[in-house]
Amino acid sequence: MNDPSTIRRLYGRRQGHKLRQGQAALVEDLLPRVAVPETGPIDSRTLFGDDRPLQLEIGFGAGEHLAGQAMIRPGDGLIGCEPFLNGVVGALGHIEQNGLDNVRIHMGDALDVLERLPDGSLSRAYLLHPDPWPKARHAKRRFMNAGPIALIAQKMKPGGEFRFGTDHPVYCRWGMMVMGQSPDFEWQAQTPQDFLTRPDDWPETRYEAKARRIGHEVWYFRYIRR
Repeated sequence: MNDPSTIRRLYGRRQGHKLRQGQAALVEDLLPRVAVPETGPIDSRTLFGDDRPLQLEIGFGAGEHLAGQAMIRPGDGLIGCEPFLNGVVGALGHIEQNGLDNVRIHMGDALDVLERLPDGSLSRAYLLHPDPWPKARHAKRRFMNAGPIALIAQKMKPGGEFRFGTDHPVYCRWGMMVMGQSPDFEWQAQTPQDFLTRPDDWPETRYEAKARRIGHEVWYFRYIRR
């Protein structure tokens, strides 16, 4: 698959449980202030008013990793993409609680943001615990496919880092296959421990913690843009 548009459709519900009053207030008041513009080209100056390294998280869940990276690297600009409202609310809560001014949110498809970024503008990109779509006939629905990975490479600086994490064995094998076929990235693992141990600057998500509680192994992959 070479065209990222072939996975443009978003699957699943956009909203889960009903928002509480405080959560609804975050969506009404905070989200407009941190939202990625809906149209037009975007870059560091458009989003943050200066030239700074940019990171992108694709599907940030409840925002723990996104917020953690924003706190680890306050001089970077973090762009988080998540189509589900309840996840966006979680990230907004982290932004408010930690006073984060270096995070921008796109409630929608990450491809919409990637396509509008300048080539060579990302220093890091993250794809953590994506929906595995484990059945073979659903493989085309996985974000980890040749087209989207090529687009990430196009938008990433040489030496930039792409991180991929999963606890699903089907997606693990699939991801290794897709990345192994990419001419743009070099896997950083030298020993099995390199992809079985979470790096210190890889904040744990609640999804990852849950996976470990139920006995799942978690794999951590780091790739450098050639």
